Amino acid sequence: MNCIPLTLRGKHVTLEPLTQSHIADIQAAAADGELWKLFFTSVPTPDNTQNWLNIALEMRQQQKALPFVVRENASGQIVGATRYCNMDMNNKRLEIGYTWYAQRVQRSPVNTECKLLLLGHAFEDFGCIAVEFRTDWFNRRSQAAIERLGAKQDAILRNHMILPDGRIRDTVVYSILNSEWPGVKKNLQYMHTKYEA
Repeated sequence: MNCIPLTLRGKHVTLEPLTQSHIADIQAAAADGELWKLFFTSVPTPDNTQNWLNIALEMRQQQKALPFVVRENASGQIVGATRYCNMDMNNKRLEIGYTWYAQRVQRSPVNTECKLLLLGHAFEDFGCIAVEFRTDWFNRRSQAAIERLGAKQDAILRNHMILPDGRIRDTVVYSILNSEWPGVKKNLQYMHTKYEA
């Protein structure tokens, strides 16, 4: 498992390494639904997109993350972002996080295929023994989406993070184990086929 930028391709989406050249695309995708208005998300505002991008690229340089943009294959447009983060190479664990999508592609095949690509690469190529997901206690939609993947709740970290606005966040932690991946993969593939009908 390493932090060398990589591209993951599916039928509906392609996950490409985030670069400085994506700044306008990120701003346009986040503007679809003004996603930054949801206080419990990490979506960049128009004013802090450059800072958000710089932090993501710095995490990659420090071998802590692999940030991606999500490109919709049909339109060629960037429709969101995601990343591998908290990469613990010694213990073969990582987290999939910082995920958000433009409003127009929510409840579409995009998230299901992104998770298939990311989880598949984590378990089958990186050899991970566990993949984590973390979300804000107040982000019920995210919790429901993570549970639909087949992840199980591990814990609630109370007073886990002090956010930029001063709010102290409780974080809900989920995981999928390598022993669970075959079943989770089959379920995601089934969910994905429903979009093909």
